[in-house]
Amino acid sequence: MTDSIVRFGVEGGSGTGGQHLPFARAAGADGWLFVSGQTPMVDGEVIHGGIVEQSHQAIRNLLAILGEAGYGAEHVVRCGVWLDDPRDFPSFNRVFRQYFGAHPPARACVVSSMVVDCKVEVDCVAYKKP
Repeated sequence: MTDSIVRFGVEGGSGTGGQHLPFARAAGADGWLFVSGQTPMVDGEVIHGGIVEQSHQAIRNLLAILGEAGYGAEHVVRCGVWLDDPRDFPSFNRVFRQYFGAHPPARACVVSSMVVDCKVEVDCVAYKKP
């Protein structure tokens, strides 16, 4: 039943250059929350900087959406991570630990070229008992 699904950010999320994105920032049902991949963007533009700066911003964007939905880092059960360069793996892990060290989720990390010109993308699945 679709009326038990809550969608966040369907009113007009924007991507690079302010383009309208055809998906929700997050969708939740029965305590589960699925957060769309977050890149290191502010106001529709990728921030400048290396993997450390971009990782912080992508994770902050992810946590902001979790917060909007009433969830926190402690509710994240799984993260997916895409890195543009495999050499960034140790640096990304150091940043990731700062946000999720107390409540480490399951995680997958792959190397992939990005749709936007950035170094990292992060998504997650969270759960909180309804």
